[in-house]
Amino acid sequence: MRIVLLGPPGGGKGTQAQKLIDKYKIPQVSTGDLFRAAVKNQTELGKKAKAYMDKGQLVPDEIVIGMVKERLSQDDCKKGFILDGFPRTIAQAEALDKMLLDLKMKLDSVVEIEVPDPEVVKRLSGRRTCTRCGAMYHVVFNPSKKEMKCDKCGGDLYQRDDDNEKTINQRLQVYHNQTAPLIDYYKKREIFKKVEGMGDINDIFKKVVKVLEAG
Repeated sequence: MRIVLLGPPGGGKGTQAQKLIDKYKIPQVSTGDLFRAAVKNQTELGKKAKAYMDKGQLVPDEIVIGMVKERLSQDDCKKGFILDGFPRTIAQAEALDKMLLDLKMKLDSVVEIEVPDPEVVKRLSGRRTCTRCGAMYHVVFNPSKKEMKCDKCGGDLYQRDDDNEKTINQRLQVYHNQTAPLIDYYKKREIFKKVEGMGDINDIFKKVVKVLEAG
């Protein structure tokens, strides 16, 4: 099963990807993880990516695409994979089509997890992170027992810079600008599916599995 997951930041893609990994025993391929691993292992592409990241610049498509291709060529991806955070643009989607052709693979499903902007803002702006151990909380969905203190280690909780409302709205704007054309690109094919990402996590997962297994 070869899947692309689309959805806004804070839309629950990561949570659903973890549940898909457990169910189907296929790896999640996240560009963020690929960057971190390549930089840590000092691969050729990792060194190139780091040069851009250190300057706060976007890593060019050719490097991102190279990393994804390297990862999809590995043995554990032969049975399938979940792409999360890639493709983000039409150019990347076209590159993915070519890459899969070269690897003699094809996409089975592109699943968009749809969450309204106000809900994304509510989810992300309520997140709190422990300064000491990095544990995550949420003021509405998963509050700590003692206000602004971590249950695990007693460290102080704080709101990350990218979890404030202004930044979240900017991230959503970027997402809509980039991803709206991508959704149109995949909508032309039968592999495109849409799932409403509101409500209980397990109920959303049942909907995701249903559209995946419907073929």
